[in-house]
Amino acid sequence: MISKEELLKWQNNQSFQLECIRQDAYSIQYINNPSEKVQSEAVKKNEFSIQYINNPSEKVQLIAVKQNAYSIQYINNPFENVQLIAVKQDGELIRFISNPSEKVQLEAISQDGESAQYIYKPSEKVQLEAVKRDGELIQFIHNSSEKVQLEAVKQYGHAIRYIYKPSEKVQLEAVKRDGELIRFINKPSEKIQLESISQDGKSIQFIHNPSEKVQLEAVKRNGQAIQYISNPSEKVQLEAVKQNEYAIEFIHKPSKKIQLVAVNQNVYSIQYINNPSFDVYHEALNSCENQKKLDKIIKYIDIEKYPELYEKYCFMSVWNNINNCWKLYWYRDFLKN
Repeated sequence: MISKEELLKWQNNQSFQLECIRQDAYSIQYINNPSEKVQSEAVKKNEFSIQYINNPSEKVQLIAVKQNAYSIQYINNPFENVQLIAVKQDGELIRFISNPSEKVQLEAISQDGESAQYIYKPSEKVQLEAVKRDGELIQFIHNSSEKVQLEAVKQYGHAIRYIYKPSEKVQLEAVKRDGELIRFINKPSEKIQLESISQDGKSIQFIHNPSEKVQLEAVKRNGQAIQYISNPSEKVQLEAVKQNEYAIEFIHKPSKKIQLVAVNQNVYSIQYINNPSFDVYHEALNSCENQKKLDKIIKYIDIEKYPELYEKYCFMSVWNNINNCWKLYWYRDFLKN
């Protein structure tokens, strides 16, 4: 049982209260209406003791948050100055503040952009500040304006994935930064598709049923993009092998015309043609300007099916040898003279 004299000391004797606080800051919870001096002494000893103080003054609040910013979670309706001190140390502490002012919100964002997720209905100014620091933060912003969306994708193109029904202007801004970002856009217009393709021909793989115009633009930039096109027209096939002769590997049953274009550009592309015709093989042999190429190309020719091509290979090989001999004789005579 606490004596009356001891109870009176707790309630009225500040010196006694201060002595108790110095021993244990949490003892303040047993003091009714402690003076500011007692409150200050308590939070200096342990900043978290502020949770037991009703309506602490701004001075007491400042002592607490300066020692440990996390103590703000125990302060009901902290002064704006106190809020600012806290969020300057850790922006995410704004989650413990009810209805922070725009000034406090901006300070929190400047310290840690991810604190945006803890702000309820931030102003456009606050939203812009957040996405300028990290475009991906738009995922925490509901009903963002086009201005905010544009700023987000400018800072980080992949932010487009978090935007619901972005305008064409926002879509363009995203695919200009990375053509493959079109995969995050639902039903992009041909204008968006073409912009995407202009950045990376292979982004056509993310476009559903592209028009021939889009297909042509894709293979003009990267012939091998044809592998992502279902049933390309001969016109598209032709553009693909013109850009990259090895694109013929991805063309099912290419026409003789397409095959000839490929081997004329690079004889080694014949290895990617399934069952080429006699004329294509013949053209490949004719395009070999040295014995090394001849020896390699003959390996891809079915000489049982086309024995006459092997005869041509032999003739060309002999001719190359004769030609090389003449060159050697000429060079020898040149050195003698």
